[in-house]
Amino acid sequence: MKYDLFFMFTLFITGQEQPDDRILLGIDHAKQELQEALNDNNHNVVNGKNIIIKDSITAIGVAEPILFGLYTKENIIKQHPYEIHHIDNYWVINGTLQTGFRGGTFLCIIDDRTGKILRITHGK
Repeated sequence: MKYDLFFMFTLFITGQEQPDDRILLGIDHAKQELQEALNDNNHNVVNGKNIIIKDSITAIGVAEPILFGLYTKENIIKQHPYEIHHIDNYWVINGTLQTGFRGGTFLCIIDDRTGKILRITHGK
C-alpha cells in the first residue's frame, strides 16, 4: 500500500512513470547541471569549434520538430522536398513550393557547431 501511494505520488509529481530498472537523478541534479552549464563551458562537446550537425539528415531532424510546432506538420510536409545547403558552418534549409502554386515557404538556418537556430521564418 505504501509503495502504491509513493508510486502514484511520484507519477503525479514527475508526470511520468519511473522505470523499475533505472535510477533517476531528479530535479535537483538537473538544476545543478543547468547552473554549471550556464556558468562554465568545460567538458562540453558543444564548444563552438567542433561540428556537431554533420549531415543534412541531422539538420532536418533538428529543424522539423520546431517547424512542425510553429507552422503545423501538415504545412511543412507539403513543402517537401526541402532545399538544403551547407554554407560556412551553417545549414540553410528552405521548403519548396510546387510549380504553379502561390505562397511562401519556411526558412531555417542552423549553426552546425552549436545547433543554434539563427533564423526561422515563413513567407506568405
